[in-house]
Amino acid sequence: MKKLLIIAAIGLVGLTVNAQQITPYSFYQYQKLGKQLYNIDTRLHTSIKPIIGEDTLVNNSLDSLMAVGTEKTYNSWVLRKLFNEHLVSIQKEDFNVYIDFLPDFIIGKDVSHKITTWTNTRGYQVMGNIGKKFSFYTSGFENQARFNDYLTKYIDAKGVIPGMVNDKFGASKTTKDWAYATAILNYRLDKHFSFTLGNDKNFIGDGYRSMLLSDVSAAYPYFKVNVNLGNVRYMAMWAQFQDPLSPALSYANGFRKKWGVFHYLDWNVNNRLSVGFFDSVIWQGADESGRRGFDVSYVNPFIFLRTIEGKNGSPDNALVGFTGKYKAFKNGTVYGQIAIDEFTAKEVFKGEGYWANKFGYQLGLRGFDAFKVSNLNYLVEFNTARPFTYSQRSSLLNYGNYAEPLAHPLGANFREFLTIWDYQLGKWNLYGQANYAKYGLNVGTLDYGKDINQSYDDRFQRTGYRTGGGLKTDFYYIEGRIAYVINPKYNLRLELGGVIRQEKNSLGTDRTNQITFGLRSTFRNIYKDF
Repeated sequence: MKKLLIIAAIGLVGLTVNAQQITPYSFYQYQKLGKQLYNIDTRLHTSIKPIIGEDTLVNNSLDSLMAVGTEKTYNSWVLRKLFNEHLVSIQKEDFNVYIDFLPDFIIGKDVSHKITTWTNTRGYQVMGNIGKKFSFYTSGFENQARFNDYLTKYIDAKGVIPGMVNDKFGASKTTKDWAYATAILNYRLDKHFSFTLGNDKNFIGDGYRSMLLSDVSAAYPYFKVNVNLGNVRYMAMWAQFQDPLSPALSYANGFRKKWGVFHYLDWNVNNRLSVGFFDSVIWQGADESGRRGFDVSYVNPFIFLRTIEGKNGSPDNALVGFTGKYKAFKNGTVYGQIAIDEFTAKEVFKGEGYWANKFGYQLGLRGFDAFKVSNLNYLVEFNTARPFTYSQRSSLLNYGNYAEPLAHPLGANFREFLTIWDYQLGKWNLYGQANYAKYGLNVGTLDYGKDINQSYDDRFQRTGYRTGGGLKTDFYYIEGRIAYVINPKYNLRLELGGVIRQEKNSLGTDRTNQITFGLRSTFRNIYKDF
């Protein structure tokens, strides 16, 4: 992490040069590109994020998004930097660099628990390119915050700030303190091959959630090979994850490590239909004896991973999945995913709730210009995962990173319905979200398979596991935001927001009503809807 902070090389998604762009993934920003990404007249690979490419349509759309409201010119250097430009902009014939200061200064009130909440984040970002083949991005943030009640409980229980890193001082203090950094370096060999080295997040899918690989957990180091053959795009990635839940081998070694390899192939059959295949394997890093680090048998980027995992004696955690997308009408796209952890066909057809039938799926609809209103984007989505999906014998093998899931933030044993709407009018932006989920928590010491960090060996029966079984819990989440964009180059905005959250079961009801106001600028996805 310290090395990545030193890399300090960032900017943002406003490049207008003929070089490969790195567009850090943010659902909030990508949602605004729906008209370009999901138009029936285009054939883009939308399910691999972040977007790193030279597609003229996408680049022009990003340029337009970063220029909203900048028509007015200012003679004052201060006013130009505040309203229209990057803090530092260096544009030369053979390289470009953009640098910005990213504040997140938020004040709020958790009305339900009488807590004054606040966030004090100072960040930077730099983005640029060297020639037409090298591009880079990095960001860093120093943070202190007082969170609302449910987030504080979550952080104290896991020791992790959601989607970021560990809390420096732990549960002993209500004020949380942490630092966070990302970095990406991309090299484009030719129009078919590119290579990415990074410490960041990745996302597979077309929805708000992903059942295969999401950006829920902390950033991680990875190396990625991208192959673009027009209608076919292939990605192979090797990554290292951390497990703060397992006892460290020594203080010098830090948190325990585990490795992951991921393959994904996306095929645009035509302008409307796309299908994809995904597979991955997670394996434990060095054990107490220092054996088993990176496994070279997983190096081959063009191979079916489940075969190799079986050849190795099946000591690891394999996951396979499928994706699909169909542009059903001119401003609406149906999409979905299936994630298969493991299952036994005969047990599925028996219908007895066999514990090892571990799978999940997603079905959604997203679009733009809803009700013929320009820039009104929408998404409606359903997600579900059976008990024990993504779990393993230990957290060193589960489908997680830094104590959080690599897929859905609710883990497993849930059903979830959500909808997201956003509307942009000039510099004004409205955002609304509503979630409903039903899931089953543990009952005393009885494990019902929701927590992916708990060993599946803790199960108390062979069959009888149904989705939502256990302590039946209803979850409601409503969020609304209204923002005025001051400078679109780095998303500097004034934002007023509100959250209503409720978790209810037979043991009681936990309700949070919160209102916030702040000066914000980051593009990070920080999930709080769990």
